[in-house]
Amino acid sequence: MGEQYKIIDHRFDVIVVGAGGAGLRATFGMASEGMSVGCITKVFPTRSHTVAAQGGINAALGNVVEDSWRNHFFDTVKGADWLGDQDAIQYMTQQAIPAVIELENAGLPFSRTEEGKIYQRPFGGQYLADHKTIAHRTCAAADRTGHAMLHTLYQECLRHKANFFVEYIALDLLQGPDGEVNGVMAYCMEDGSIHRFTAKAVVLATGGYGRAYLSTTNAHICTGDGQAMAARIGVPLQDMEMVQFHPTGIYPAGCLITEGARGEGGYLTNADGERFMERYAPTAKDLASRDVVSRAETLEILEGRGGGPNKDHCFLHLEHLGADVLAEKLPGISETARIFAGIDVTKEPIPVLPTVHYNMGGIPTNFHGEVINRRDGEDVVVPGLFAIGEVACVSVHGANRLGANSLLDIIVFGRAAALRLKETLPGLKSPETESNAGEAALARFDKMRTASGKRRPAEIRDAMQRTMQNRCAVFRTAETLDLGVKEIREVAAQMPDIGITDHGMVFNTDLVEALELDNLLGVAMATMDSAAAREESRGAHARDDFPERDDEKWMKHSLAWVENQQAGEVRLDYRPVKSQPLNDEVEAVPPMKRVY
Repeated sequence: MGEQYKIIDHRFDVIVVGAGGAGLRATFGMASEGMSVGCITKVFPTRSHTVAAQGGINAALGNVVEDSWRNHFFDTVKGADWLGDQDAIQYMTQQAIPAVIELENAGLPFSRTEEGKIYQRPFGGQYLADHKTIAHRTCAAADRTGHAMLHTLYQECLRHKANFFVEYIALDLLQGPDGEVNGVMAYCMEDGSIHRFTAKAVVLATGGYGRAYLSTTNAHICTGDGQAMAARIGVPLQDMEMVQFHPTGIYPAGCLITEGARGEGGYLTNADGERFMERYAPTAKDLASRDVVSRAETLEILEGRGGGPNKDHCFLHLEHLGADVLAEKLPGISETARIFAGIDVTKEPIPVLPTVHYNMGGIPTNFHGEVINRRDGEDVVVPGLFAIGEVACVSVHGANRLGANSLLDIIVFGRAAALRLKETLPGLKSPETESNAGEAALARFDKMRTASGKRRPAEIRDAMQRTMQNRCAVFRTAETLDLGVKEIREVAAQMPDIGITDHGMVFNTDLVEALELDNLLGVAMATMDSAAAREESRGAHARDDFPERDDEKWMKHSLAWVENQQAGEVRLDYRPVKSQPLNDEVEAVPPMKRVY
């Protein structure tokens, strides 16, 4: 198969796939230690989806009120609904403080308090030691924190002379004779050329898979590429049923309105003008955890108190904050509301509804970023393979991520992967130069490129997205999930009939769309099957037929091996949650009722 393609070879110490916050932090961390790094990215680095992160990054700096990383640790364990691994959560919350200072030193233009310190705003589900007083823990650059972060990190990568391959899509991972990962096959979208990247290690930082759903805040590039590539080499996907809906996506476009809007004093109402969150979360109200607020909104709509002619959304009020506060603290969302909803936020509320936002599940890793497989009940490291950011499941977010812990996750674990490779790179095997390396990847690619069936990628993608949106949403039951399990397989079975014309995929964009769809389908199948199997309600996974959390049976991570996507073969297994912290600097948080 390889003979018909001219393959361009590249050799580096490490390949990073993805140039969002996690990929860039890992890239500059490794380049600054003298490693040769090649970073492959579908879009220009500063266009990665991290650019859309608005609200901020959590760290217990104590700049506005006295705080401690131990409070942050407790809130993260509780927010995760006790599905998070407490060793990784301790590592992240402790490392948060130096990680943010490091970003500041690199030039990230944070908003400032009157004393000149980094400004910190309140965010949902975060408290001080009394568990009642709301914490000000989220370090912000107005409401464009992700944008500022990407530019800062990209500059650092350029300063350390990292190599970028822009507008390349990774096709598949390469493996050596002993199962070690030693490279990536990629397709250059600009000129249609095929590239083989070999390295001692590969770091996956490709982000989430929100585009498996119909309504999402995710960019069009968030198509589960890393998860699918890992699944194809036999790595399981962990906790895939845990999909977070953000309570404030603009109706109907789905664009994000940051939680920071509520942190600054915004509030939600139903069509009757009632501030309904007081009924669902009497203490935290509008700053309850995201899954709590999303379900409350959904119930208001289902019970007929939604707004608009179809009674299908709620309202977010910011007009009382005043034009000056909005211009200083929330300029980006003021602009977004004007563009996507035709709303002047100084005069009227924004129509909002819960929208798919974040994937807590992903490729299982330890807190060094090393990918972990499970064989015969034992965890084993996959040599040479790392995963960081939203593509990974460390697991610090468990069943529900706290707002602003995502930017923290990508920075802390991007840095952790770089530190780990500094230690382990000399001991990893150098890839042998084999002329047939990547044959399987090319065979799959060629099959897609020459597909001349009657079904367009957009048609199959629409069927997948509607199935996910209708069967695996904010509320779930055995009936909807069982239908979803069946329907997602019916959609996947259509892939052999994919095509654009009788001549196959005509444009590069057609081909990339088909490759992304193929990635999404396997990931969607793992999500649906994992959700159908978990018979409890925990965090983002809310079952009407199993309304309570069941710690005895279900305090465990689900693992899904997608063994044959087209045939719908998915194997499920489980691994225990790590309920002990890393060391005795903090006490373990025992399970308790999760109320706000």
